[in-house]
Amino acid sequence: MKRLVHCLENDKVDIELIQLIDTILTACKEISFRVGQGALSNVLGSTLDENIQGETQKKLDIISNQLLKDMLLESGRVRTIASEEEDSVVAATEGAPYIVAFDPLDGSSNIDINGQIGTIFTIYRAKDEVPATSELQFAQQGTEQVCAGYVLYGPSTMLALTTGGPSRLYTLDRTQGCYLLTTAQLEIPTQTAEFAVNMSNFTQWSSGFTDYINALLLGNEGPRAKKYNMRWNGAMVGDVHRVLSRGGIFCYPSDTKNAQQPAKLRLLYEANPLAMLVENAQGKAFTEHERILTITPSHIHQRVAVIMGSTEEVDACLGYLKPTR
Repeated sequence: MKRLVHCLENDKVDIELIQLIDTILTACKEISFRVGQGALSNVLGSTLDENIQGETQKKLDIISNQLLKDMLLESGRVRTIASEEEDSVVAATEGAPYIVAFDPLDGSSNIDINGQIGTIFTIYRAKDEVPATSELQFAQQGTEQVCAGYVLYGPSTMLALTTGGPSRLYTLDRTQGCYLLTTAQLEIPTQTAEFAVNMSNFTQWSSGFTDYINALLLGNEGPRAKKYNMRWNGAMVGDVHRVLSRGGIFCYPSDTKNAQQPAKLRLLYEANPLAMLVENAQGKAFTEHERILTITPSHIHQRVAVIMGSTEEVDACLGYLKPTR
């Protein structure tokens, strides 16, 4: 099996970018260890604080964020950092070539039940005309990402990564402490009979999206004439990993719970990196009306609806969401 660094070198990835990816993954190895220790290392449970999103922070949220931030600040290769757990951007090394955004621990509500969680990250080239202290460093479309990936902390620790070419899957070899290539090219089947959606929001969806889900639930007797199975992890990284591994559709549409905040998932450090991975695995990634990777973030914590996965199923879902409905 090939080591990650050798794969990146074969892909002609810039050496500084390889070193930056290695820095992120070194932090993720430490997070993986802390996650694996669970209650033995006193990292379970919540704090009394909320992050900028208004979400109660878990102890591991704070630890993971600090690990990543500290290592990136020390790396010398990052000009600006954005994190789900930080109110605003963090200036790092002036003149450094890259900027990094991340969700340090996606699915942290699963921590205390030993469920799937992960770290999502994205890398862009820094803008020389923009100060390192400015959010405008991240005012770039998802198509401009030079690297997107996630580390999934499950029975094994797995890395999904793309630097513009194929989306590849690596597994952490704990005996050697390195990531080894286990799937050279992820390919999402065009058709599927699996969907992932948070059904607790059923009564707050648009009529078009409700019609789509009802069509799936009707199975063989419904308009889709096919039996569908629902899967839901409660962590985007886990649900999208399943889609990348065997196909499916992941949906988190807008809803009416909060008129000021109709969408849940963050564009910069959740939707964009996972959309890049999905598209580079022959899948499709949209909001309810546009390709995710073509959106320029208006601020680092901007939220968007997300529909991604097997191309034919995404197209079918979008068909129910046309404005004429």
